[in-house]
Amino acid sequence: MTVLATDPSWALLRPEPRPAVEVVATGTPEASILPAPVTTGASTLPAPAKPGAGTAASGTGSGTGSEAAGASTLPAPAAARPSDSDLEVVRIDPDPATPGGTTTIHAFVGNGGPDTTASPFTVVITLPEGVSPEGPYFPSDCRVTGHGRVVRCVFGAGLREGRSATALIPVRLDPELPVGRLSGGSVTVRSVDDRNDGNNRQPFDIRVVEAAAGS
Repeated sequence: MTVLATDPSWALLRPEPRPAVEVVATGTPEASILPAPVTTGASTLPAPAKPGAGTAASGTGSGTGSEAAGASTLPAPAAARPSDSDLEVVRIDPDPATPGGTTTIHAFVGNGGPDTTASPFTVVITLPEGVSPEGPYFPSDCRVTGHGRVVRCVFGAGLREGRSATALIPVRLDPELPVGRLSGGSVTVRSVDDRNDGNNRQPFDIRVVEAAAGS
């Protein structure tokens, strides 16, 4: 899911810089109409406001200390409250593959409810020895870590009760792997919403098979 970044509704526009004004004196040099130069040490600018005694940004009357520069009157954004949901990993073994061949890991996560998830959740796929991830992945922003043996995929909030999400991770088997069942892989889900961590991890095996004759 792609989210378009927009400015918050409370964001203020930066004021445009005031344009410079060029003053041209007319007449002879002895009769300039420019005002007399200000003596050193004197300033025509208003004195800077003391902390706590600033003026309102757009009003004409005196303001309070909270309106001084550096102080914000905007309320802090409220954090999403975790939901009462139960994320569960369902075991799905990938299709068999030959040494040097490819298959796809299906990291299947369901929400047992009763609430819709209010926070993002992370699916972590740990690969067995001799297996390497080979994109593209789904979601496309999955990241490979752990020296190439761990893939992390983040899903946004909004998974309803009874619904599921699946990360798809294509992998390639080492050409030297022996024929047989390859264990050591697992899928784990993590979320602050999850009220039951007893069903958050499932292993998976990859069956390594001989190449078909003539292939």
